[in-house]
Amino acid sequence: MASKGNNTLTKGIPPTEDAFVVLVKTEWNTHLVNTLEKGARDIFKTAGTKVKTLTVPGAVELCFAVKQHYAYAPKTPDAYIVLGTVIQGDTPHFDYVCQAVTEGVTQLNLQLDVPVIFGVLTVLNETQAKERLGGAHGHKGQEAAITALKMIHLNRSLQS
Repeated sequence: MASKGNNTLTKGIPPTEDAFVVLVKTEWNTHLVNTLEKGARDIFKTAGTKVKTLTVPGAVELCFAVKQHYAYAPKTPDAYIVLGTVIQGDTPHFDYVCQAVTEGVTQLNLQLDVPVIFGVLTVLNETQAKERLGGAHGHKGQEAAITALKMIHLNRSLQS
């Protein structure tokens, strides 16, 4: 069971001058995913971080978009965040999608030189999603942005 938000995450957010982050979000569950994106953008606005958003049809396509952007974009970002909401239905499709995205993000983190932050809600119902969009379980969009800033800082410190 998830804790009721990471209370220590917002402590010690490092300065990340001139940071650039690409958000990759899904079209599915737009009303929920847009709230994740807004939370992330609010954190980045405060931090002065530049942000670009790419939109893909579904969660399985998130990793492909990250890989292709990294390979072909004129400027490599300091981090990527994948955003989506996968809600369990009546078939095993939920399990396959969650596993594919999780494994895809893990592989990207092992292959790319920049962090890829997992901002995909994998929940049983819409109520649980809303609890993670500013409710009892914090705001996972904001948490993903803070994680990105901390990982950018770590990555820069390891490269210097």
